[in-house]
Amino acid sequence: MTTIKKKFLALALALSCISVSSCTDDFEEINIDPNRVERINPGTLLNPIVYEMASFNASRSNGFSFDLMQVSLPFPSASGGIHRYNITESTGNSTWSTYYRWITNLKEMQAAAVAANDPNYQAVALTLNAWVYSLLTDSFGDVPMEEAARGDEGIFYPGFNTQQQVYTKILADLEAANNLYDTSKPMVYGTDLLYNNNIGNWRRFTNSLRLRLLLRVSKRGEMNSFAKMNEMLNDPAKYPVFTRNEEAAILKVTGVTPNLSPWGRAIDFTTFRAASKFFIDNLVAFNDPRLPRFATQARSKDGTATIGYKGIPSGYGGSDSQFDFLPSNLNIALVTAPMTTVIMTYAEVELIKAELAQRGIYGGDARTHYENGVKAAITQWGATVPANYFENEAAAYDGTLERIMLQKYYALFFNDNQQWFEYRRTGMPELPKGADMLNNQVMPVRFRYPTTLQTNNLENYRKAVESMGGDDINTKVWWEK
Repeated sequence: MTTIKKKFLALALALSCISVSSCTDDFEEINIDPNRVERINPGTLLNPIVYEMASFNASRSNGFSFDLMQVSLPFPSASGGIHRYNITESTGNSTWSTYYRWITNLKEMQAAAVAANDPNYQAVALTLNAWVYSLLTDSFGDVPMEEAARGDEGIFYPGFNTQQQVYTKILADLEAANNLYDTSKPMVYGTDLLYNNNIGNWRRFTNSLRLRLLLRVSKRGEMNSFAKMNEMLNDPAKYPVFTRNEEAAILKVTGVTPNLSPWGRAIDFTTFRAASKFFIDNLVAFNDPRLPRFATQARSKDGTATIGYKGIPSGYGGSDSQFDFLPSNLNIALVTAPMTTVIMTYAEVELIKAELAQRGIYGGDARTHYENGVKAAITQWGATVPANYFENEAAAYDGTLERIMLQKYYALFFNDNQQWFEYRRTGMPELPKGADMLNNQVMPVRFRYPTTLQTNNLENYRKAVESMGGDDINTKVWWEK
């Protein structure tokens, strides 16, 4: 049978090719697909990366950090659940796979920008790559970077880089990106969803992100974070950052295809969910205008009357029947287009400045930056700041880092896992301990690596685990130590 197949193939080749030259001379011309783009441009990749990453991060805010950081929780919830620190070995799987998928696309975008000799798209690609890698390493610790997304080069089992190496690289990339932007060369490859080709705002995002990441690793003296942050803040012409909400990295989801809400059915956002007591109680104490935008009122047990804003404790013990009311829930409008997906806010920048000033590292006025940050966090969601908001003792700046971090917790609402990362950095705000919390009531500090790594990349997985000091939800990453 094999001989017959070989003879048939030889006959077919003989009939189609009178000579070798006639069969090959125009081979490339014949095999060109006239409907296929020969070389992709960097703008083609930009919008899918921004939209899909922002959408995924919004869904993971709801699916992970809301529960862990006492924003909301499942209800009813008889046992287990992330709000009880029940973090399984698969909890981080989608984070790992999604981020690496878009890292691959970012590599292609960067190559396309270099090929096009376009410094602005190069800067944007470096910025987005730093953003994604920061989320990845803050979630897991050591991760593949140098050898990642290189399957086309035959590297199918990438080695891991330490978190220090990852941060050193992405911070250097952000500094390089800041120097690449060129306003004399407009972004010509389509209109981007995030900034409508505003190069100035892209540059502000680059530097604002660098501030966030320098603060994240500030416990590590070898990174010289505070000196670098001071340099940036004292030279806004060279290092522009966000100065108002309109400049922030906030993607507006219009609801017009393909810019759709991550929730195919908005009702899924609120079904069998409740708002956390901690999240609700502070907003009530602040007399905060975000409250009706973030949450619904609780109702009597029979559902016939509203009874104000009341959440239930995260990690609670006992049965659901202990609650003699139907608790507040998050507002379905949050995920109904037109809606907001948060990448990085102006409020965060002001609260970074407030922290640095409060700690005596930066010469600005801590109260002013605190109040600017809180105002921005409120108006970002379309609410109006009451004239007497800061006259309220619960909302006024009291000179402490605890007060700044409590308001930062709300400023980071729906901002991927930033609440979790900042809690790990500072231990603030102080969260109540539920009676049924697992893990000795200790906040988990990372995802476990996907189990597929033990099957597909065991040697490098073992090296990473040895470097990290274990593959456990309590294994602190480098910047926490």
